[in-house]
Amino acid sequence: MFGQGPHNRSQKIGFILIPDFSMMAFTACIEPLRTANRLSRKPLYDWQALSLDGQPVKASNQVTITPDNASSDITDCDVIFICAGLRPRRFLTPQLSAEIRRFNRKGMPIGSVCTGSEALAYAGVLTGHRCTIHWENIETFKELYPALEITATLFEIDRKRYTCSGGTAPIDMMIHSIRLDHGDALAQNVAEQLLHNFVREPHHNQRMAIDHRTGLNHPKLLAAIGYMEAYIEEPLSLVRLAQKVELSLRQLERLFKAQLNTSPGKYYLNLRLERARHFLRQTGMSVMEIGLASGFNSASNFSRCYKAQFGHSPHQERL
Repeated sequence: MFGQGPHNRSQKIGFILIPDFSMMAFTACIEPLRTANRLSRKPLYDWQALSLDGQPVKASNQVTITPDNASSDITDCDVIFICAGLRPRRFLTPQLSAEIRRFNRKGMPIGSVCTGSEALAYAGVLTGHRCTIHWENIETFKELYPALEITATLFEIDRKRYTCSGGTAPIDMMIHSIRLDHGDALAQNVAEQLLHNFVREPHHNQRMAIDHRTGLNHPKLLAAIGYMEAYIEEPLSLVRLAQKVELSLRQLERLFKAQLNTSPGKYYLNLRLERARHFLRQTGMSVMEIGLASGFNSASNFSRCYKAQFGHSPHQERL
């Protein structure tokens, strides 16, 4: 099985491309495999691009890929990956689910990159397995599939399930699998060829630390933002937030004004509204459900705050 130990034959890998798939995530899967073949001077890995109907598929960057085959033509693979990208729920069709279940019945390992985890969850093949997805989709994924064990790691390999967060993380997943298949030396050489000087392990977090994301360095301000991000659905009062970072409310307000030129209340509200906008764009949850998930206790308050921030109502966001 792919990435599960030494092999003396070429590993066959299929990539089912879903419309609007992430080109970066797809090529980040293929390039380590291509490089492993070139460096070893052996066909260690053989891959195919697939689509459900065998027709060309356009990526989110508007580049069209012509597949090698339709997925229905595939009867045997060492692993099948579902490659998705923007708003994957538009393409969660009965046909796609049927194909995933067909591969599962045959005992094939099944994986995903970027938002392809949604297709696996929709088909019901992630139950009882650890899984991950791109950080931007984690919260909505948890809302839609609360019974799943969803992590924020770069990638998860749990028995016959491979899920990867996307972006450049597939490079790390593939180098990890190459190491297990063919040893450290080849894996390190592949990483060096790709100028990937630091190979991340599966457990590494996807997102940058708050200080790197914001450019801030005040420890109490970073702690306050961390608490805000952790308590979106049930927001902390500003008094309680100040207590958690061992400041008075007045000191907290001065800190936000000095460092961010805003108030802690406004900053917190913006975080919650950004989360709500993401839910509106990425899920089929009702406006009421999204308001509650973003810490608003009434639909009218949610709608009023949303319109003040973005210039239109939550309902209009979906038009």
